[in-house]
Amino acid sequence: MDFVQALLFLCLSAIPLSADNASSKARSCSDVRQFYSGKGFTLNGVPQTEISGEHLRICPQGYTCCTSAMEETLSNLSRREFEGLVREAGRSLQASLNAQYRSFDTYFTDLLNSSERSLQESFLAKLSSLYSKNAPVFQDLYTDLRRYYRGSAVNLEETLNDFWARLLERLFKASALPQYTLTDDYLECVAKQTETLRPFGDVPRDLKSKVTRALVAARSFVQGLTVSGEVVRKVSQVPLSPECTRAMMKLVYCPHCRGLASVKPCANYCRNVMKGCLANQADLDTEWQNLIDTMLQVASSFSSDPSVDAVIYSLPLRISDAILYMQQNTEVFTSKVLQACGTPKVAGTQSSGSEERKKRVNPASTVMEYKPSPTAGVRLEMQISDVSSKLREMQQYWVQLPAALCSSKVAAGAASDDKCWNGMTKARYLLEVMGDGLASQINNPEVDIDITKPDMTIRQQIMQLKIMTNRLRNALNGNDVDFQDASDDVSGSGSGMCTGESCARNGPRVIVPKADSTRYYNHPENKKVKGTGTQTHPSILLLLLSLATLLRRR
Repeated sequence: MDFVQALLFLCLSAIPLSADNASSKARSCSDVRQFYSGKGFTLNGVPQTEISGEHLRICPQGYTCCTSAMEETLSNLSRREFEGLVREAGRSLQASLNAQYRSFDTYFTDLLNSSERSLQESFLAKLSSLYSKNAPVFQDLYTDLRRYYRGSAVNLEETLNDFWARLLERLFKASALPQYTLTDDYLECVAKQTETLRPFGDVPRDLKSKVTRALVAARSFVQGLTVSGEVVRKVSQVPLSPECTRAMMKLVYCPHCRGLASVKPCANYCRNVMKGCLANQADLDTEWQNLIDTMLQVASSFSSDPSVDAVIYSLPLRISDAILYMQQNTEVFTSKVLQACGTPKVAGTQSSGSEERKKRVNPASTVMEYKPSPTAGVRLEMQISDVSSKLREMQQYWVQLPAALCSSKVAAGAASDDKCWNGMTKARYLLEVMGDGLASQINNPEVDIDITKPDMTIRQQIMQLKIMTNRLRNALNGNDVDFQDASDDVSGSGSGMCTGESCARNGPRVIVPKADSTRYYNHPENKKVKGTGTQTHPSILLLLLSLATLLRRR
């Protein structure tokens, strides 16, 4: 009887034991296999059911559907996808800068072209053959103004001085002393009297100041747009570090390995990873904002009195005023020239002198009136308003990029704080959110960063931003500093202002001055850096929202 009771007890005990075995049976990896295959990877070696995770080096070592090879493959995939997202964000920002560059360049080029056409039409009507014979003098002036604006090594002051000297030679030869034979040496002597005798009155000096200020500001502004785009391009190509690759794998694909594919990362967890991996990029913020602020000031200066369109459009009028002044004071100027340069030889016959006298222009016929285009001012205001609005939108790009990549489409919202992936399991993320920049990552719990070793490419781009800001600040005062050609460094093929495979050849050359040595961060004291987890940033460019959709697809 005891034997029968013992046998019955064993049978009854076996029933719950079998149930336990059934409930503890390893879960299927079918979802992970489907996901892994969907990424384009082979299913060879992918488990059918969960296995022990002691082999994992990045993900938590619980039961898992990922092998070591899968973990490495997905880690590399997370690196490529993150670098792609950063490059895509950079290309979107470059496209915005490029659009502003094209818009302003079209506006300013049209301004110069309209001014030259106005000069040609009015001078041909007022000066007739005198203009026709000397047209190259005026054409060369506008050509040099365009070359300067485009970034060529043109000395603007010398260009304007040379224009007035050449114009003086031609006018003097045509109207002042027709009865004399004027040699090249004598005309050169006449040209040298431009500064001392002031044959054109105050026009050259006044025009030099206004034209220089307008051209320096315009050239610096388009170069600021070009340099900005180039900085974005170079910074967006900085590769992800091994430490960040591990952090991105843990953020994005470890949930799949744990069977939690539908669980989004906790928002603060995502921010810590992004702030750590974009720490060097965030250090651009101060100089980036300084550059944008200065560009906004330069843009605003275009409409200050006298506005850039008024200066360029009035060039024909001011040159006409100068010619009129000389013609009205020809006798006084001629007598001073004879005192300074001597009396030239009398021509062999008087016929040539008579012909030249016939060609002398009546001063009254050269009077011109400046009639500004009724739409010019409106176009300028629209230009300034549009570019200023776009620049303000991108002003906080570098510090807002981590938040943009951790949008609600990627990371869990506030309502799911207890049901999100915190890097280990499905639970609330309790750690502090770090601040922006490299120095703030000393206590980042998600990314191991050596804050004493900043990325050299990004440090160089920070210096480029400082240099360009200095150039723009000088432009506000009408000063053009001495620059060396650094096109190999910040321009050329692949520049931020390119829309195709190569840059347009007629785009502005980027010229920058010699820079001081790069400045590095000092190692901070052993103090915990307070984060800014409670701080919310406004949404940046709408274009970044599409990047969140791409990240979600992973």
